Amino acid sequence: MRAVTMAGTGGPEVLGWGEAPDPVCGPGEVLVDVAATAVNRADLMQREGNYPPPPGATEILGLECSGVVSEVGPGVTGWSVGDEVCALLSGGGYAERVAVPAGQLLPRPAGVDLVDAAALPEVVCTVWSNVFLLAGLRAGEVFLVHGGSSGIGTMAIQLAVRAGARVATTAGSAAKLAVCRDLGAEVLVDYREEDFVDVVRAATDGRGAGVVLDNMGAAYLGRNVDVLATGGRLVCIGMQGGTRGELDLAVLMRTRGSVHATTLRGRPATGPGSKAEVVAAVRRDVWPAIEEGVVRPVVDRRVPMSRAAEAHALVAASTHVGKVLLLAGG
Repeated sequence: MRAVTMAGTGGPEVLGWGEAPDPVCGPGEVLVDVAATAVNRADLMQREGNYPPPPGATEILGLECSGVVSEVGPGVTGWSVGDEVCALLSGGGYAERVAVPAGQLLPRPAGVDLVDAAALPEVVCTVWSNVFLLAGLRAGEVFLVHGGSSGIGTMAIQLAVRAGARVATTAGSAAKLAVCRDLGAEVLVDYREEDFVDVVRAATDGRGAGVVLDNMGAAYLGRNVDVLATGGRLVCIGMQGGTRGELDLAVLMRTRGSVHATTLRGRPATGPGSKAEVVAAVRRDVWPAIEEGVVRPVVDRRVPMSRAAEAHALVAASTHVGKVLLLAGG
């Protein structure tokens, strides 16, 4: 099969398009002929040598895909050859075929194009597991998501609005904030010109945010704690602003707040806290809203997989809104 290959680690130029070994469909797995995958920040980090795949996972990039089931392994029930699916992966999406644990498969939602379905698994599973299953966002709470025009951000805004929360978000331009507003965000912060703590507290009569979803890590740690409401929960899912920061425990204790840091890729395939558990919750609690059109994937553009380097440069420059997809087959 053909796949995106890496000539070492470094910038987008290390990515190529060539032959790779075909995946083997093992017990409990299905083989998917890939229609599309999506570029995630984790892919850029892996390309740079800063985010190695978990033990046993393929070195091929790609944390999600959509496509058609072409083989069903021993012990798998509920899936058949020809099923149109999308999937959460530990790697391997930047290829024409990928082997997937059956518990990480989702049916293509009715009303969503097969290619666009590739924009869903990683962002929906990330948002649902962190904002709802972990942080327990409730109706009436204020929810702050950083990078609201990103793939994660556009999905987080929609799911929080659906849950009855009041949404605040940051973004780096008026155009991106306009997209966030159209998705339902009420409190809009241009991080180039405004302090999100001041804006959110002013918009909430000083109370702050009940839940914060952060992709910046160390750079925002102190300010994220400052913006928490009493009993607020900060969930860190990214390290774009570094990995080491200072935390004022007095502030956190005064608000009875909590700080969580999680990854999705490193979860086990099955069992408590597993990818399969998250995927099952998403299928039950989110998929109906997607099929009803209440929640939708936001896709910036589609790029042939052979031009993955171009797509990585685009995502690194943060000029996109929503997801950038890679189309298999060229």
